[in-house]
Amino acid sequence: MPRICVFTGSSEGRRPSYRAGAVELGATLVARGFDLVYGGARVGLMGAVADAVLAAGGQVIGVIPEALVAREVAHTGLTDLKVVASMHERKALMAELSDGFIAMPGGWGTFEELFEVLTWAQLGLHRKPVGLLNVEGYFDPLLAFLRHAVTEQFVRTEFDHLLRVADSPIELLDRFEAYEPPQLRKWIDRASS
Repeated sequence: MPRICVFTGSSEGRRPSYRAGAVELGATLVARGFDLVYGGARVGLMGAVADAVLAAGGQVIGVIPEALVAREVAHTGLTDLKVVASMHERKALMAELSDGFIAMPGGWGTFEELFEVLTWAQLGLHRKPVGLLNVEGYFDPLLAFLRHAVTEQFVRTEFDHLLRVADSPIELLDRFEAYEPPQLRKWIDRASS
């Protein structure tokens, strides 16, 4: 069964709608035939999306570094919990196990994971869809900044289209199903460098 990797917070944030969005995403993934890959924690939005997938009968693979297991945040009720040595191993394994990536509201770790898989897509290291579930407009300021980066020609227009954005899980997964990886030309213009 295909798997979607979800990047999201180990906190629930200040709005109840963030948790509701995580629960809706989990149920929608299972309804659409996807299993979940995520960071392996039982807390925050991470725990909420995992629990929703499990409650709907889906499979969940968690990937967590040893240091976080020791802090007792590992979710022990998953289909499979893979314990790795480092955050770098965690991200690499989550990417390897997944057929697409969705970021939900979260903090530094969520942003870092999102930008890494976008960079890998830009470099042609994977051809998997990457999306933002924009619950309550959480990512609106980030999306404005990304448009600015395109305007200022630090991100090429064709790379701007690597990121799918939607307000609902159904709409986002529809965009994933319609996703066709762009034919990427050289990403560095030697004449301008």
